[in-house]
Amino acid sequence: MNNLRKRSLVPRRVLTLALCWWVAGTSYGANLCADRNGSSGAVATLETRLADVPALLRVPPKVSKPPILLWHGFGPPASERALMEALPLDDVPAIKVYLGLPLFGARQAAGGREDMVRRQSEDLGRLVFEPVVVGAAQELPTAITALQQSGCLRAGQKIGLFGFSAGGAAVLFALAEGKVPIETAVVVNASTGLTASVQAYERATKHEYQWSGYTRDLALRTDAVQRAVDIARNHPALLILQGNDDAMLSSRDAVALRDALAPLYKSPRDEPRLRLALVDGLSHGWADSAHADEMRRSIADWFNASH
Repeated sequence: MNNLRKRSLVPRRVLTLALCWWVAGTSYGANLCADRNGSSGAVATLETRLADVPALLRVPPKVSKPPILLWHGFGPPASERALMEALPLDDVPAIKVYLGLPLFGARQAAGGREDMVRRQSEDLGRLVFEPVVVGAAQELPTAITALQQSGCLRAGQKIGLFGFSAGGAAVLFALAEGKVPIETAVVVNASTGLTASVQAYERATKHEYQWSGYTRDLALRTDAVQRAVDIARNHPALLILQGNDDAMLSSRDAVALRDALAPLYKSPRDEPRLRLALVDGLSHGWADSAHADEMRRSIADWFNASH
């Protein structure tokens, strides 16, 4: 990759947060995916719910890899539909499952954006980060069960996971918690935990966050650097993509995360399964940037690779 190149990794700091046919309003049930796989030369896009989680499924005509579950962020792309349009991954022969984050989209509070701003100003950690980021990771096992029941995932099969921004924080927390088997993961401009998100919030608003004992404990529990051993437990293939021009998050947290993980990936087999790419000229919102096509190729290549 031209701009997605490896750098010398010295600690610094990261985030805040072909033809298609459409079937809408589908509830998951037996063989939701299996009935469509290979049914035509078209990509099938299905709107559904996996347990209580709103989701869009993108089913290619041929499936030879495990499903990839994807989380959007707080900013564009900020919904499952927007993320699917930005990152369709049609050259990866896997079912793509775009999950809506809690408090977004169909689960947005009645006050909409104003309610989210209120929550953020009252307590970013307890009222936003915990229900959205931790909540997304906590509902992942039930979404996995729903995928198994719908014929989209075999029991015991490891999944792929993608997250942008707050969705990336959810990926890192899900890896640390180890509640679902994850083979491959990609994070883009991801928060490495509540502390990184608070720092981004303070930079953006010029307001000091008021910590409590509860949120300090939450920060420790969600700190990806401190939980590196948990993240690397099963040596998932992890690609960390971070923009050097991200005004919300500096690259220091991404570098620190990679440095914490590297000693745990030191065997010849595991070393290629961890990669950090710092992208010159890339800001936080990658999908409409000049690097978007290159980012899509890099993400698809990672999911297609046999690490």
